[in-house]
Amino acid sequence: MAIVMAGLLLSACQSKTEVDLLIRNATVIDIESGSQLENWFVFIQGDSILEVGDESLMDRFQPNTDIDARGKYLMPGLWDNHVHFGGAEYIDENEQLLPLFLAFGVTTVRDAAGDISLEVLKWRDEINNGTRIGPKILTSGPKLEGIESIWPGDLEIGSEEELESALDSLDKLQVDFVKITDNTLKPALFLEAVKRATARGYSVSGHIPAALTIDQVSKAGQKTVEHLSYLLRTGTPLEAEISARRANGTLSGAEAAKLQAETYSDSVAFAYFQQLAKQGTGVVPTLLISYNIAYLDEHDFQNDTILNYLGPKLKESYQWRIQRMEGESMEAKQARKANYTKVASLMPLVQKSGMKIMAGTDAGYLNSYDFPGLAIHLELQKYVEHGLTPQQALTASIIHGPEFFGLEDEFGAVKAGKNASLVLLTDNPLDDISATLSIESVIKDGKVYDRPTLDKMLKEIKKWVAQKEGR
Repeated sequence: MAIVMAGLLLSACQSKTEVDLLIRNATVIDIESGSQLENWFVFIQGDSILEVGDESLMDRFQPNTDIDARGKYLMPGLWDNHVHFGGAEYIDENEQLLPLFLAFGVTTVRDAAGDISLEVLKWRDEINNGTRIGPKILTSGPKLEGIESIWPGDLEIGSEEELESALDSLDKLQVDFVKITDNTLKPALFLEAVKRATARGYSVSGHIPAALTIDQVSKAGQKTVEHLSYLLRTGTPLEAEISARRANGTLSGAEAAKLQAETYSDSVAFAYFQQLAKQGTGVVPTLLISYNIAYLDEHDFQNDTILNYLGPKLKESYQWRIQRMEGESMEAKQARKANYTKVASLMPLVQKSGMKIMAGTDAGYLNSYDFPGLAIHLELQKYVEHGLTPQQALTASIIHGPEFFGLEDEFGAVKAGKNASLVLLTDNPLDDISATLSIESVIKDGKVYDRPTLDKMLKEIKKWVAQKEGR
């Protein structure tokens, strides 16, 4: 009889499906609904979530590794949807940002162009094939610009023929989306670039030329407006007139800003936002960098300990903005702060209108004290400070990020069939958005980085930086 029972037990064990990882007893955060599922079991096989449910699933699966997450909160990893890798003379310092992002629970970044595109594309592919540690990278490669752009690394175009050639180049590089800016790019060619890139199947992001209305760019297919400040243009019934006068040179930038401010209306802006939402255009606010610049005179970032994890040349790149602002009058400083406050006040209107907000930070080189990894946490805190709920802020990062790329079936939730890139938190981010920093573990493509491992990664980055600085 004992032999028979042993045989039955052995048979039962053998009938279970072996899986790589089980996260048991977790409170799973459903970002889309803002709800919580307590004592949930998440089974992971390879880089995917195999099954999610209650304890009864233990009858079907046999995990090789088991994490007890009782009293902790599990959600998808964070997406920073606007970062910049750049600085051709300090590529190695950019490379160190990859584990830094991961250590802060950022499992995907959207690289919005720089001057080291070939290296970034190489890192993207190495991370995808598992030979390098870092967040998933979705990159625009070099962005489209006009002739003699001030930004190094751009694909400069001055005609429709050069536009076609540039898009062919991006095809060959297999970039993930297209970024277009307006430093020297002619407005008509900017609009044509949006149309042709969209026609090739790319999601398009970019700035908005002063000589074009946001509606024109939206109708051409631009999927995201990078930086919330551009949306101030929508609050005046004179937007078309202002754009036309900017195009013919009869109105300066300062005069346009003054006219916009004098004729601004929330109701006009809201109706415009609703129209943009219908046309499929969203916004990446990048509030944090705007806040940093506006209040630079009131904050001392020099003693922030996260600087110990950033290379010396990258930190040095922060100085260009700081030096540009030296000697500014008190009036100019106050105007900058007032502008930030006005821009940030648009957040509830945008949210209510149905426009998709994508959380991105502008973190990376050049953008002063916009710290890679940490920045997305502070960005989400700004969203809540300016009127969004924690659930809405998390949606901007974790759900709208994948949707920009058509990847919503793979990312955005802790559900069967989704990618297993997750963060385990000790505190509930739906109660307090700053809880996104209470990271217990990061799971990237099914691989677990527990707190001791993350601390070791941070220690190694800090040591590398110290050696680089000769300390």
